[in-house]
Amino acid sequence: MKRRFLMQATVAAFAFAVAAPVLAEGKPDPQAVVDKYASKVTKWDGPTTGPKAASAKNVVVLAADMKNGGILGVVNGIQEAAKAIGWKVTVLDGAGSISGRTAAFGQAMALKPDGIIINGFDAVEQGPAMEQAKAAKIPMVSWHAAPKVGPVPEVGVFANVTTDAMEVSKAAADWAFIDAKGKPGVIIFTDSTYAIAIAKADRMKKEIQDLGGTVLEYVDTPIAETSQRMPQLTTSLLQKYGDKWTHSLAINDLYFDFMGPSLAAAGIAGDGKPVNVAAGDGSESAYQRIRAKQYQAVTVAEPLNLQGWQLIDELNRAVAGEKWSGYVSPLHVVTSANVEFDGGPKNSFDPGNGYRDEYKKIWGK
Repeated sequence: MKRRFLMQATVAAFAFAVAAPVLAEGKPDPQAVVDKYASKVTKWDGPTTGPKAASAKNVVVLAADMKNGGILGVVNGIQEAAKAIGWKVTVLDGAGSISGRTAAFGQAMALKPDGIIINGFDAVEQGPAMEQAKAAKIPMVSWHAAPKVGPVPEVGVFANVTTDAMEVSKAAADWAFIDAKGKPGVIIFTDSTYAIAIAKADRMKKEIQDLGGTVLEYVDTPIAETSQRMPQLTTSLLQKYGDKWTHSLAINDLYFDFMGPSLAAAGIAGDGKPVNVAAGDGSESAYQRIRAKQYQAVTVAEPLNLQGWQLIDELNRAVAGEKWSGYVSPLHVVTSANVEFDGGPKNSFDPGNGYRDEYKKIWGK
């Protein structure tokens, strides 16, 4: 059986290895969920064994859109890890469009790489190119290319790296429910281009409704077009819902990059309502907004740099003909109260669990 590593809570009060506390109505306690993921991550719970570093590999990273802070953070981690393992990395930017990603994939195949890393787009979108890479026996790993963690054999992905997307979504919704004192009026922002985005948005919607909150609207708008769409969309939603709109839940921080001016123009303070909560990914701009209390209160961050290292490790396992590591990386509920720890000064969730040294030990570096 594949081993699944679970995040270890570092504070005894949060180490509930049995059942989570429940509310009187029999529902899981949202406060317990938020507290669990808001704690520091200091213990390595990932792999400790694996193949030694394969020598001199050339890897191509296909980035969906380098303007996306999550994707950029993962690329930085990949480049850092590649330097440590002794590999060469070429990054190709899909520039936020399907045609751009198709062109980048074609360029990648022309380079005849030893491995491909799909970064931030649904693998199904590039079906013909994926089949071509499979036929050429090029190992592929991915970040956020499917809703589930681990192997996605139907598209030829050795391992899809992500946190538990459903836990990310639940934690974001639970925080909004608590902050609204049990009476949230929520607008959810997602992008149906990506299966993982729909799965996350659906999970947030279910959680809010199961807890007794209200989902005012479920907005499907392309993440690649947030700079053009979000200013006017924000104004329209304010006019439509007014004070009923207490919280925004978005599948990515990028939606909030372009909401601030419209909210300010409506006379809403940076820490006023609607309160913006992102179910991923923990971008630099999100950290800055949370720290300044300017139009974002929470991001449920992924350890982007760590995930870059994991992608290189998984690719090394693929090259060696071994199984994927089974590691599911930790998530972190980032608020103004804890923004300074677990990598906060770097404007990212970079857990102090020694992951760099652990991977180097595995690789013999």
